[in-house]
This record gives sequence, C-alpha cells and structure tokens, in this order.
Amino acid sequence: MSRNSEYFAVRTEERRDADEGRKGNVTYGIDDTPPWYLCIFMALQHYLTMIGAIVAIPFILCPALCMEETDPDRSNIISTMIFVTGLITWLQATFGCRLPIVQGGTISFLVPTLAILGLPEWRCPSHDVLVAMSAEERRAVWTSRMCELSGAIAVAALFQMFGGYFGLIGSVLRFVTPLTIAPTVALVGLTLFDHAAHAAAQQWGIAAGTFTLLTIFSQCMSEVKIPTLVWRRQSGITINWFPLFKLFPVLLTIAIMWAVCGILTITDVFEAGHPARTDLKINIIEDAPWFRVPYPGQWGAPTVSVAGVLGMLAGVLACTVESISYYPTTARMCAAPPPPLHAINRGLGTEGLGTALAGLWGSGNGTNTFGENVGAIGVTKVGSRRVVQWAAGLMIVQGVVGKLGAVFIIIPQPVVGGLFCVMFGMICAFGLSALQYVDLNSSRNLYIIGFSLFFPLVLTRWMSAHSGVIQTGVTALDAVLQVLLSTSILVGGIVGCLLDNLIPGTDEERGLTAWAKEMSLEAAGASEEGDTYDFPVGMTLIRRWKWTSYLPFMPTYEAGKFTALFKRKKDS
Repeated sequence: MSRNSEYFAVRTEERRDADEGRKGNVTYGIDDTPPWYLCIFMALQHYLTMIGAIVAIPFILCPALCMEETDPDRSNIISTMIFVTGLITWLQATFGCRLPIVQGGTISFLVPTLAILGLPEWRCPSHDVLVAMSAEERRAVWTSRMCELSGAIAVAALFQMFGGYFGLIGSVLRFVTPLTIAPTVALVGLTLFDHAAHAAAQQWGIAAGTFTLLTIFSQCMSEVKIPTLVWRRQSGITINWFPLFKLFPVLLTIAIMWAVCGILTITDVFEAGHPARTDLKINIIEDAPWFRVPYPGQWGAPTVSVAGVLGMLAGVLACTVESISYYPTTARMCAAPPPPLHAINRGLGTEGLGTALAGLWGSGNGTNTFGENVGAIGVTKVGSRRVVQWAAGLMIVQGVVGKLGAVFIIIPQPVVGGLFCVMFGMICAFGLSALQYVDLNSSRNLYIIGFSLFFPLVLTRWMSAHSGVIQTGVTALDAVLQVLLSTSILVGGIVGCLLDNLIPGTDEERGLTAWAKEMSLEAAGASEEGDTYDFPVGMTLIRRWKWTSYLPFMPTYEAGKFTALFKRKKDS
C-alpha cells in the first residue's frame, strides 16, 4: 500500500468514527435525503425564516433611492432579491461550500449604500421638486441611483470572488481576529439605529407591541409546542407537538400586529393617510404583475465609480468576516465534518459570485449567509442539503410571482420599526459575541473595543453632517474619502484590526488561541471514497487530474501548493 493510500485509509476511518458520533445529534444529516413531501414542508420553513430577515431591507433602501411609498416597483425589487437569493442558495449548496446555508440580501450592505447615496450628487431632491416631477422623471431619479449601486456592488464583489476561489482571503485570516470581527459586525446594527427610530416613531404603540410580542414568542415561549394533527401511513392520524414559536416568531409577530393595524384601520382609529393604516399602499398589490421574471440590467446599465466601489468593499468585507464564522457552526449543526480549506475558499468565492449577480440583477443589495436559517437547522435538527436545495427552488418561484412580493411591501411602517429594534440589536449582539474568545479583564482589550466602537460612530456622524468638508482639489478623490470615512463598518474594522495587531498582547489575551480552535482548517486533498464537500459530479476526473491539487477551490487541493508556485518563480 502506498503512503498516500495509507493516509487516506486512516483519515477515512477517523471520519467514520466522527460521523457516527455526530449523527445522533440530528434527524437528517447533511448527506441524507428525506422523502420529497417532507423536503417541501421543511424547505417551506427555511423560506419563511428567510422572508422574515429579507423583508426589512427595502424599507430602508427604497426611501434612500427616492422612491415613492406607493411605487409598484418596490415589489419588483423585493421579488428580485428573493429570486437571486434562491439562485445563489442553490449554487452555494450544490457547488459552493456544499453546506445547507441560505445566501440572501443582507443589512451589512445598507451601511455603505446609505453612505454612497449621501453624496451630494445622489441625495434626493426636495419633496416639492419630487412632487412636481412626472412619473417618467421620478422613475429616472431612482433608477439612476440603483444603477450606481448595481455597478458598485458587482465590481466590489469581484474582490471576494477571486479572493475566495484563489485562497487569498484564507491567507490573511490570521489578521482577522475577534477584536476585528466585533466592531465590524456590531457597527452594522449600531449605525442603523436612526432608521429604526424613524420607522418606530410613526406609531410607538404599534412598534412597542411588535417588539414586545417578538420578545415573548422568541425568548419566553420558545419551548412551548402546539399540538398538530399529522397523518402517517404506518400509524394513521397522530398528534405531533410543533415548536411554532421557536421556528416562526418573526412571522407570527408580523401577522398579529398586521391584523391589529387592520382592525384599527377598519374602525378608523387611524385617520386617513396614517402610516399604520393597512390600506395606505394597497395599490402596490393591484399594480404588481402576476408573473415577472427578473433579469440583469432591468433598471438600466450599471454604472461604476471609484467612490461607490470602495464604499461597497466595506460591505463585502463585513459579509466575508460574518460568513467565515458561520461555516464551522453550520457544519456542527448538520452533523458534517469541519469544513476543509477548499470548501471555505469555494464558499467565499461563490458568495462573491452571488453578490456580483445580485448587483447585476438590480437588487440593490449583496448576498450573505443568513444566520436565522443557520439557527433554524439547530432548532429543527434537519441539516439535509437537499432540503435547502428545495427551499432555493421555492424562492425562485416566489421571485417570479410579483403579487407575492408586493404583499411584504405593504406591511405597516410602525410594525417594521418594531422589528428593526430587535433585528438591528441582534446583529450588534452577534458581533459582540466574538468577544467571548478574548480576555475582557485586559485593559488593552477594553481600550481597543471601546475606541473601535465609539470613534467610527463619531467620525461617520460628523462626516454626514459636513459632506463638503473634504476638498483635495480632485473631485473623484473627495468622493472616495467621503464614502470611506462615512462607512462606519469599514472605519471600525480597520481601527480594530490595526490596534489589535500593533499593540503588544499575548495570544491568550487577544483570544487567538481559542479562536484558532474554532476556525481550525485542514486542506489535505479529497478522500478516495468521497467526501461531504466533494462536487456532486465529476469527482472521478478531478481525482485523476493532478493539477487540480494546486487550485484552492478544488476538493483535491493540498495546502501550500498554489502559493508554492509563485515562491518557486521568485526563487528562480
């Protein structure tokens, strides 16, 4: 037996033992295929979970684009987001990292989006000017801004796509420490508090009812199960206890508070034109088409500017950091072995590809791993890849049916404000959770945390109030600096990264020892008997071709071979 074969035999045996230990934790593991009828039901759960997260984005994006509240194209934008989410989710689960994760629109891109649209040339005209415009002129106002965002997102995503597929991001992971991740992700939620306050202030009673119900359902009643009747061929009709509040707290909250607003609308408690009335934007459903297939460039040809691309790069970096932390967590939840380096590289590259496609399709947003769906795997104990592929199909179908997208746009504004209060807070908390690895008794760490969180808020708030303060004499450079210094997640990430890597501290103090255990990666080529992270087709040829071991995104990749090629050229 060859040395390589002995290695594969030992490695395969270790995997079998580990897989048997993990298998007991889930009902369906990553490679299991449930019956098709169960796949549809469980895929619907992923779809509904995703909708609860993605529905908030247009409520911030559309006003920044200068769109009217009753513009039917709002429903087309959310349908485009859902369509692209389905497309990229299928690619990611099938050929990307091969984990059962949902890739979709993300709040992280809203921060640089608002910074770009805050530039003098992209700020909305005054209300009187907008009202005096014709329908065609008003549409040209927001489509020109959408084209600017589309081009910036698509070009910025190339960094993540090429950096992921060619392993460049993996090589700089040692600089992405917990003290870099914490301010980068936490500032996504902190920066958007103005939008939560504005939406909730439309009717504080409805907003308070929304976040109160969401708190009760998700935190107090998460273990309460509802009896449901289930028919099985073997046992007939039986009672099944369903964790309704744990799986769908957001959707239950929206449905109940929407109904409350409907009752108060019918009884005229809310006067005509009140933001909480349910009939305020009903024309959006009437005007939305039944069927509409989103396509690239649907709002016009994307435009590209240096300021826009560099600003969107901040969103790409934030999403990259966030996804890296989700991959090992998802693998544990669905009884899969830890993701090897080639799967991480391929996952990040595919996420970058998805963001580029989302930009070209005109969604006004990028793509990122949905933490809500990762949590759903832990709750349902269903980690099957096939279920997520079915969910992707449902998203694609829903993205084509325009009336369904319009339904989510007419949610009363105060309800959305209440959701923002919780959702943005959870994003902030997720970022701060990275601090569990560092020594919080260290004055060094407390200094870095405090400064990297507070200073970006001070700087970006001042920059937004003094948009013309930077005058270098070069208009393009002024715009670039304005966007970069107005993007809190970029400023916070850079400050945290620089301080943590420059100020002396031990590995234990900085949290690097514990973080290394969480993010331990291996890359030693694919097993001869197949692997969870192998491609679904073509593996026989890939194993036969020796050159594939040099490519960082191939299942046969062996760490160091790709970079060794360049070192060899340099030495010669």
